[in-house]
Amino acid sequence: MIQIFYKSNGQMKVSCSKSDFDSLAKENVLWIDLFSPTGEEKRAAEEFLDCSLQARSKAEEIESSSRFIETDKGIFANTNFILPGPDDYSMEAVSFILVGGTLSTIREVTLKSFTDLQRRVEAFPKQFDNGYHVFLALLEQRIDLDADMIEVMGKEIAQVSQKISRGDEKITEDILLDINQMQENSIIVRENVVDKQRMISSILKTTKVPEGLLPRFNVLLKDIASLINYTNFNFERLEYLQDTVLGLVNLDQNKIMKVFTFISLLLMPPTLIASFYGMNVRLPILGTQQHWDWIIVIGLMLVSVVAVYLIFKRKKLF
Repeated sequence: MIQIFYKSNGQMKVSCSKSDFDSLAKENVLWIDLFSPTGEEKRAAEEFLDCSLQARSKAEEIESSSRFIETDKGIFANTNFILPGPDDYSMEAVSFILVGGTLSTIREVTLKSFTDLQRRVEAFPKQFDNGYHVFLALLEQRIDLDADMIEVMGKEIAQVSQKISRGDEKITEDILLDINQMQENSIIVRENVVDKQRMISSILKTTKVPEGLLPRFNVLLKDIASLINYTNFNFERLEYLQDTVLGLVNLDQNKIMKVFTFISLLLMPPTLIASFYGMNVRLPILGTQQHWDWIIVIGLMLVSVVAVYLIFKRKKLF
C-alpha cells in the first residue's frame, strides 16, 4: 500500500495510486508512506525520487553504517519502533529516506504513531512545510509513546513491589518469571530509545536539516536522555525486586530446613539407643558376664568419629 501526501493550492491531499507520480512535482510532495509495499510501488517511488530505497534486510542490520547513511542525494536512516504485546514487546524496523524536501517511509506493520500523524498532516497542513517537518513530528510522536510505555512499566513494577512487600501474593515461580519478563521488556525499550538517540545525533551532524528544526531535535535528545535514565531506574528496581524475592524464597527454605533439622535432632538419641542395643553382641544390663565386645564396638565408633573429624579438619571442610 502506498500513500502520497502532497500540497495542492495550499491544501493537503492524499493519493493512494502510484500512477499519480507522473502528475506531481517533487517540491509539492511531503511524504510517501510505503506500508508493506509491492515491488511495483517501490519501483515507482524510486523512479520519482531518483534514488534506490533500502531493502528490509538492510533496515534490520545493527551496524552504525547501516543505521544512518548520508549521500549527495539524501539521508537514509533506520530505526526500530516498539510493538507492545499482552506480555512482551517486539521491535519493527522502519526506514526513513529524505531526498530534497520529501520524506519516504517503509514499514511492514501498522503503527499508531504513523496513523495519528497522517490525520494531523491532513488536518493541519500549514504545520508541515516539507518532509523534514514530517520526519521530526514522527520522532516526537514516537518518543511520546515510548515515554507513556515506560511510565506504564514503572507503575506495573510498583504494583508488584507493593504486593510482595505487603505479603498479598505468595512467592511462586510465576512471580520470578513475571519479573524476568519485565526485565526483558525494559531492555528492549532501552535499546530502542538508545537507537533513536544515536540516529538523531547523526542527523544533527548533517547540513541537510533546516536550521530552524535543530532546536527541536536538541529537545528530542534531552527527552531521550531522561527516558534512558528512567529505564535504567526501572531496571535497577527490578534487580532489587528480584533479589528481594530470591531472599524471601531462601528464608522460606531455611525455615523448612530448620524444621527437618529439629526433627532429625529429636530422633537421633532414640536412633542411637536402638542401634546400640540392636547389635548382635553381649551388652550390659542384659545379665551377661563379659562386656569386652561392646567396649571394643564403642572404641571403633570413637575412632571412626575422630578419623572423620581429622580428615575434614585437614581438608578445611570443618
